[in-house]
Amino acid sequence: MMGSRSPAVPIWKTEATGESAAAQAGGGARARLPGRRCVAADAIGPASAAQRSAPPCSSARGRPAGGRGGALHPAGRRLAVLSMMKGCQTECLAGGCTGGATKQVTESFKAEDLIITPATTLKEKPDPNGLVFGTVFTDNMLIIEWSLASGWEKPHIKPLENLSLHPASSSLHYAVELFEGMKAYRGVDGKIRLFRPMLNMDRMARSAKRATLPCFDKHELLDCIRKLVEVETEWVPYSAAASLYIRPTLIGIEPSLGVKKPTKALLYVILSPVGPYFASGSFNPISLWADPKYVRAWKGGTGDCKLGGNYGSSIYAQHEAIELGCQQVLWLYGENHQITEVGTMNLFLYWKNEDGEEELATPPLDGIILPGVTRQSILDLAHLWGEFKVSERYITMSDLTTALEENRVKEMFGAGTACVVCPISKILYNNENLNIPTMENGPQLATRFLNKLTDIQYGREDSDWAMLVS
Repeated sequence: MMGSRSPAVPIWKTEATGESAAAQAGGGARARLPGRRCVAADAIGPASAAQRSAPPCSSARGRPAGGRGGALHPAGRRLAVLSMMKGCQTECLAGGCTGGATKQVTESFKAEDLIITPATTLKEKPDPNGLVFGTVFTDNMLIIEWSLASGWEKPHIKPLENLSLHPASSSLHYAVELFEGMKAYRGVDGKIRLFRPMLNMDRMARSAKRATLPCFDKHELLDCIRKLVEVETEWVPYSAAASLYIRPTLIGIEPSLGVKKPTKALLYVILSPVGPYFASGSFNPISLWADPKYVRAWKGGTGDCKLGGNYGSSIYAQHEAIELGCQQVLWLYGENHQITEVGTMNLFLYWKNEDGEEELATPPLDGIILPGVTRQSILDLAHLWGEFKVSERYITMSDLTTALEENRVKEMFGAGTACVVCPISKILYNNENLNIPTMENGPQLATRFLNKLTDIQYGREDSDWAMLVS
């Protein structure tokens, strides 16, 4: 489940007694590394079901001698195993998330070590009806330092303050950084909820690996974030039209002008109460500018990771779109003008396809598309409903213009954490305005998705996708 259920707890065997580490620690929830193990653990003692399902941490240099299927004397086997475990630890910590796909973090900060020194001077809470997206911040922040020499320091919730960085920090020169975007919602029952937060944690870990930034335990980070939101409970707007935006950020702070993997990093989380992302409102249609001269992402690049460089390089095209009277850029790719994303949103097209089938289509995750949480949720809902064909497929501007000429397009909309669901009414392409009949068709489907998602987020409907904070 993607919501509030706890993951399976791996059982770690100790050399001396064979008892699980969790049992020795009293079986508490903190006596675990959720979903993580080293293959060495299986060699020391029998694996639990949770261990067998967890991805192994492997190290070529840490394999026991003897080749494939080779056997060692029990004492030698145990020494080789312990060496392998140490090798896994060293490799993950020293290299950040840069190893192979099976390499996993074995050390991380712990939520139980969280130090909380909250602000004593509190700011006035803003009117939720007048919020401008991302301009107001709460009283406190979460901050966690990492270095190659010391590993992760203890997490700390402290008053919001400016960062002090060396002017040669790698994040400032080479964009060695990443971020996430998620929200906390105050439900109709007064309870605070997060929406599928582990999907954000998973994506953040993938981004960290791509940016050569250090690994971390996703569950421990989520627990720290939940505690920060709990500290800032009164900043979660008392409104079903607003929320508390959560911005986890991980940056390289290597004080060097060399282009290399950083040996120092900083993870921090800031919070901002927000209203609608677009100034036009939460569900008003937007217009798009589609021009192939600008490209958001490309094969082999970082378009599927949430790295700041992907966004900073898009601002120029966004500015040009506004000058042409459009609100967002419809990003195209390739000579056939393949449709990819809408501004900072994933894109959906609801139409009758070339075979006359009623279909909800969105571009596939081929490396240039960001795997959005809202995107995945819309796909999951559509599959659950089973009322029309659901496809992750390529769509070109030629496909779209032909469908418009044949009156096969029903709705087109963007989807993302910031806006949830946003209808599209016009596309400026090849100096021609293409009318997208989204609003003329209700928009029935976009509205249905919006209502379903917000009902879960604001507690009007119970769902495993919602994780309670308080």
